[in-house]
Amino acid sequence: MKPLLLLDNKNRDLRIVELRRMRIIATLLLAMMTLVFILTSATRLDWPFLPYVRAFAEAGMVGACADWFAVVALFRRPLGLPIPHTAVVPNNKQRIGGALGRFITNNFLSTKIASQRLAQVDTAGWIAHWIADQDNAATLARSSGRLLFQVIDGVPSAELGGFLGQAARRGVEAIPAAPLASKVLSVLWARGEAQDLLDRALDFAEAALMRHKDFVVRKVSEQSSRWAPKWIDNAIAAKVMNGLLSTIKEMHDPGHPWRRELAQAVEKLIADLATDADLYAQGEAMKADLLASPLFVEQVRTLWREIDSGLHNELAAHTEAIVGLMGAALRGLGGWLQDNPARRARLNRQVRLVVLRVLLPRRAEIGAYIADVVENWDAATLVNRLELQVGKDLQYIRINGTLVGGLVGLLIFVVAKLIPQF
Repeated sequence: MKPLLLLDNKNRDLRIVELRRMRIIATLLLAMMTLVFILTSATRLDWPFLPYVRAFAEAGMVGACADWFAVVALFRRPLGLPIPHTAVVPNNKQRIGGALGRFITNNFLSTKIASQRLAQVDTAGWIAHWIADQDNAATLARSSGRLLFQVIDGVPSAELGGFLGQAARRGVEAIPAAPLASKVLSVLWARGEAQDLLDRALDFAEAALMRHKDFVVRKVSEQSSRWAPKWIDNAIAAKVMNGLLSTIKEMHDPGHPWRRELAQAVEKLIADLATDADLYAQGEAMKADLLASPLFVEQVRTLWREIDSGLHNELAAHTEAIVGLMGAALRGLGGWLQDNPARRARLNRQVRLVVLRVLLPRRAEIGAYIADVVENWDAATLVNRLELQVGKDLQYIRINGTLVGGLVGLLIFVVAKLIPQF
């Protein structure tokens, strides 16, 4: 925002300098005509061309004064005199504001004109060309990165953590526990994750038995008769181990009876969770117990604190990388748009629709806003702003009036000299 403000001030200063320069030129031209008229009138020389020079200077003075009066009368009273129909702009400020608002509304914001103008604007192409440039993309990425960091730093962490905890609580309350469990379990069972989990459990059980073989033998010995020989205990333990391991290996077969019984039990549980009223009530009771615990909200807050801390630390440590990625993404987006005219055309249509839907229904409001702004300007502000915009060109009117007036006066003088000869 600051560079734009400095640019506006610089342009304003340049306009003021140009306006003053043209005023001085126009005034000096009037002074020159006056001086020539005085010298040619006061001289006693009998040069034949002097009357023509005097006629040119006299008419030039009249034209310069008339156009000076006309230019000044637009903005203020000439010499402060209360001459009628002067100070046109400040005296008609309200009418100018209304006319300007109607002019903008009727000539720039009508449906037909706005549609035609917007159809000629390649907004997507301009954006694509701009962000495809490496310097522009880098500048925009740096600005976006600073904005992102400011947003994150400005987030009230404690309040947001509490809000997330309450939002999580309301979200859990709104979802029935038993039907949700039924859907999750059905998805896992249908995709085979539960079967994979069962196979892993069997592998774990088999490995655990092999690791704890001595423990099993010891337990068998402790439970047998103290009169039984040790080799009998070992044989019994070996039988038990072999039976367990054999059973576990057999259960790896998808067609094993126990696995079929397990599948039937799981499918029945899925159906019961979705339809059984008792299971529904039990699920809601368990959910209520969970939500009643203060640990639930505290855990959510703790999770948010960890996320918030990670965001600040990670973003600060990887600022350059993040900005670089954003710049590369912007350049890629620019190239993606430039390479596909059909895509740009679709985006331009969307932009036109958004602009038309936003602006056109508010044509009257925009016109009224412009009129109100102009009407609320004080007379001095309005005069200064208009004079800075057109004052330089109006001084050319004074210059042209001086020269054209002189030529017309000279022509009249010549014709007046020729008339008696006919």
